[in-house]
Amino acid sequence: MDKTIRQTAVAGSFYPADPVELQQMIDGFMRNTAPATNDAPVPRAIIAPHAGYIYSGPVAASAYARIIPAHNKFTRVVLLGPSHRVPFRGLAASSASQFATPLGLIPLDTEKINTLVSLPQVQILDDAHLYEHSLEVHLPFLQTVLDEFTLIPLVVGETNPEEVAQVLEHFINDEHTLIVISSDLSHYLDYHTAQQRDKATSQAIEQLKPEDIGYEDACGRNPVKGLLQLAKQFHLEAEIVDLRNSGDTAGPRDQVVGYGAYIIH
Repeated sequence: MDKTIRQTAVAGSFYPADPVELQQMIDGFMRNTAPATNDAPVPRAIIAPHAGYIYSGPVAASAYARIIPAHNKFTRVVLLGPSHRVPFRGLAASSASQFATPLGLIPLDTEKINTLVSLPQVQILDDAHLYEHSLEVHLPFLQTVLDEFTLIPLVVGETNPEEVAQVLEHFINDEHTLIVISSDLSHYLDYHTAQQRDKATSQAIEQLKPEDIGYEDACGRNPVKGLLQLAKQFHLEAEIVDLRNSGDTAGPRDQVVGYGAYIIH
């Protein structure tokens, strides 16, 4: 097996492994999402969920639909998501040169990754990427809505908003780089409690108040809070695009997971 290619870990479980079936599923999500209007601002960044597609795919699609008008503008994607399997401090880059999905290979921006690794909070840690789904589930969406692009994938461990913001500051003024933050919201609350909790978290995101997002509010709270801090610093705006939970999409309502889609512009 080519060690320079990070292979898929959750194709066939979180989303279809067959490329035709996968593309049809994503296309279906996109068709059922309101397209961006001509006067809609082009996002500088998005926040979107990372569960199995039947649960969170429709919500993620609502954020990705806002990128379609800029499909040929973004030539690089910085993708941050939380670590679910490997505990570590800081942010983990990959030594791979390409990431694979059923839709093909995505080249990594290895030159920029080498620059980021010079920061004390960034390290090469392939174990963090090996089985991690929080980044992988976004890749087929990106391959669908963008033309050719390079990828900077960063799994986020225990860190603070300042350290994440320092990394993202390398890209915030580059109009050809899209920042994608992967995060679900509350986990395993009953339907109505989750609605209330996730509404409060969404308000914190819209108001650029990272200090109001608690440990249980979002699994990707660390990258989310870093982005919000940077957005506030650069006088950007956050907008909610969609807010649902697994009880609205494909699951029971006694224990749900919250999903929100947001754009920063």
